[in-house]
Amino acid sequence: MELIDLALIWALIIGFGIIMYVLMDGFDLGQGILFPFAPDEDARDVMMNSVAPVWDGNETWLILGGAGLLAAFPLVYSVFLPALYIGVFLMLTGLIFRGIAFEFRFKARTSKYLWNWAFAGGSILASFAQGVVVGNYIQGFAVENGVFVGGPFDWLTPFTVLTGLGLLAGYALLGSTWLIMKSEGYIQDWAYKITLPLLGAVLAVFVIISIWTPFVNPAVWDRWFSNIQIIWVLPAMTAFFAWVLFRSVQKRQDGMPFVATMGIFVFTFLGLVASKWPYVVPPDYTIYDASSAWESQLFLLLGLLFVIPIVLAYTAWTYWVFRGKVKAGVGYH
Repeated sequence: MELIDLALIWALIIGFGIIMYVLMDGFDLGQGILFPFAPDEDARDVMMNSVAPVWDGNETWLILGGAGLLAAFPLVYSVFLPALYIGVFLMLTGLIFRGIAFEFRFKARTSKYLWNWAFAGGSILASFAQGVVVGNYIQGFAVENGVFVGGPFDWLTPFTVLTGLGLLAGYALLGSTWLIMKSEGYIQDWAYKITLPLLGAVLAVFVIISIWTPFVNPAVWDRWFSNIQIIWVLPAMTAFFAWVLFRSVQKRQDGMPFVATMGIFVFTFLGLVASKWPYVVPPDYTIYDASSAWESQLFLLLGLLFVIPIVLAYTAWTYWVFRGKVKAGVGYH
């Protein structure tokens, strides 16, 4: 039975959970990032109403990914948490403020502007912190004998600040294309207007990070240029979906801009994984070094095989029930 590669299976499951979280929570975090720039309060109502029925369900994937890491790859937790305590704390703080704003903004009268800022500030803080975590994964950790030996602010470098800003722009792009699909009238016009500048910002950061990454982690240089015929398919696909997004916005299509943006995220994520595989705690520890006991992974996997279909089913049902456009003055309270 141990011929079954459970470490690989768990890595695929956690990778699936991460990309599902990024795609699904990314667009509602994007609404918060765009909140301060919305045309008026009615537009903010539509933006929040467009994600109100689904935002908390979207965060299920964050819990799945975090719990899966703890169960299947405990070494990841023992390194990542000490290395990223402050960054993870800031992310959770942002998510808390955003969640509270969802509940209180619709009830507020004189203090509504405060909840607007809580929603925007929480979304921006959580998104930036997630981007910083990605940057730390790319640049690697100071680890000796399975223990993090770096400082409390090793997570904050010029490179991780850039990845944080890049994810902010990326989530804002997801948010604007989601709003194109879910709104109409002048709100949709505004979403069309800001989408192409956001795409330009995302592509600019993508190029800078791609150039910078081999200098931050030399192993990535070897990976990229020793497998140039295979790995370079991924950025080519990213560029293709960027072109699809550009053309679909020019043609003022409703759904395709959002689909194309998801394609950009998926192939960027695959490119990141391909650059680091099989290292889960770079630069030295692979998924096999970090994995828990085979028996533990099997036991937990059997339970997860029941959970994931249920999560997918209720997620699909929720999006089906709340399909269609969201109109000003009409929402889910």
